Amino acid sequence: MSLPRVSSLETFLSVPTEGERSRRSSITSTTPSVRPRRLSFNPLPESWNPVLARDIDHPAQTIGAFEVPQWKRILQIVCAVIYCFFAAGVVFGYAAIKPVLKKTGAYQDICKGDDICVEIRLNLMFTVAAVVTNVAALPVGAILDHYGPQVCGILGAMCLAIGAVFMAFAERMQFDALLPGYLFLALGGPFTYISSFQLSNAFPQHSGLILALLTGAFDASSALFLLYRIIFQKTDGAFGLEKFFLAYLVVPVVIIIMQLTILPRQSYKTVGEMIVDYEAPNLDGPFSSSAIEADDQVDEETELLREAHRQERRELTENIAHEIEELLGTETADKQAQREEESNNRSGVWGVMHNRTALQQIRSAWFILICLFTVVQMTRINYFVATIRVQYGAILGSVEKATEINYFFDLALPLGGIISIPFIGIVLDHTSTVAVLTTLVTVATSIGVLGVLPFEWAAYANICLFVLYRPFYYTAVSDYSAKVFGFQTFGTVYGTIICLAGLLNFSQSGLDYLFHETFRGDPTPVNLILLSLGLAIGICLVSYVALKTRGLRLKREAEYTNGRPY
Repeated sequence: MSLPRVSSLETFLSVPTEGERSRRSSITSTTPSVRPRRLSFNPLPESWNPVLARDIDHPAQTIGAFEVPQWKRILQIVCAVIYCFFAAGVVFGYAAIKPVLKKTGAYQDICKGDDICVEIRLNLMFTVAAVVTNVAALPVGAILDHYGPQVCGILGAMCLAIGAVFMAFAERMQFDALLPGYLFLALGGPFTYISSFQLSNAFPQHSGLILALLTGAFDASSALFLLYRIIFQKTDGAFGLEKFFLAYLVVPVVIIIMQLTILPRQSYKTVGEMIVDYEAPNLDGPFSSSAIEADDQVDEETELLREAHRQERRELTENIAHEIEELLGTETADKQAQREEESNNRSGVWGVMHNRTALQQIRSAWFILICLFTVVQMTRINYFVATIRVQYGAILGSVEKATEINYFFDLALPLGGIISIPFIGIVLDHTSTVAVLTTLVTVATSIGVLGVLPFEWAAYANICLFVLYRPFYYTAVSDYSAKVFGFQTFGTVYGTIICLAGLLNFSQSGLDYLFHETFRGDPTPVNLILLSLGLAIGICLVSYVALKTRGLRLKREAEYTNGRPY
């Protein structure tokens, strides 16, 4: 089922009959552009928190994209992509800035020259930042839903400014300012990045491209510290941390200016929200159907006023229909709906838990297995980013080779995220969920094996696979959550997965201790532990989903055979 053309869309926006309500329900359930996209990262279902349940009835107001000039919407997207590049994920360029921090004497006073102590403290700084980045999705989503993207963007800019000041003057402060400084830089990322997602509704026809641009900017933002390290080396350390982070204060200032002048104060409505919202004026008012029925006395003047109101309603409906149709593009919507339906059927798991409560979903094996897999893989990813140089220094027995590999990784990380974006969508749309999960487990295992081989070619192959796997893994987890659990509880379920995985990333400190103290600088045992855990949980996840998918397929075939559509 697809959205009707202008003439039928006008009818779609008029007062509905019972049959029309049923038909509209079918349309909104199958048309991707009508699917709700509001971010709601509340970790608890409404039934668990009565106060929050009441607050959700009063979310921030939203605006229809057709109410904003096209040139301004284009400019807003350009601005969002630019500031996401400079702010969204800069902390993940940790491997690039880590050598600079060491050369400038970070933690030397506290550690009294002990390099292992410095290494552990710097890695803890990154671990805290990585945890905050993931856990922050919960409060950021709630703030976005209730106060809008402008408030989120300004809060993000303030966090970036605080973090930059701490980092700039860390050497002059009497306490460890690096950790809170990096923490605030990490906190500013989700505020700026997540609040920009709603811009995909500015051009529903190109929402996928807009999200791809924002995701690419997030991945590429890790290159900012790489660029700084190059400048630092070219100037022989003259352009130090203080100068760089004071210069970086320009970024939050520009973001605040953009938020107050160009970027939208309110989130853009989805097409479904526009249709629902603009039905309301037709149903209310002093001359609505209910008001007419309640009025016992009808005179000529009242009848004229009613006729004028009907004419006004018709003109409003025609204008809205034309604007939404022009914004959406019927042919594009038709094709999107057809592709979405085919993709859902191909996944094999679409709708399996859609009619359950969030609590039932979180208690299910569908949730527990993907959550465990996410915890292990996110820990592996962040641990590798934090320790790549020292790992390969030990594995290859050469500091020079490890440094070259680290430089290659710093460049490959942002490029890999950008290059993989178009291919990720193709894979997720044209393969089953079982195939996607199998690919994830296979590639993760290959990365684990390459990561313990004492060969230079294995190190470069490992990095190439890693930088392509990282964005694919994150996108695949959100895709799995949407298909299995549905969008009604997506914020709760997906937010809980990411939050738990983020919190458990504190285990990196324990892994660091094992690496440096227990195994005396040999990274192989720790990597084998992570590899074994990931493989065991991955096999359980794939086996469970494959078994359930086969059962669902047989059930659907049986119901179709019996003449009862699934």
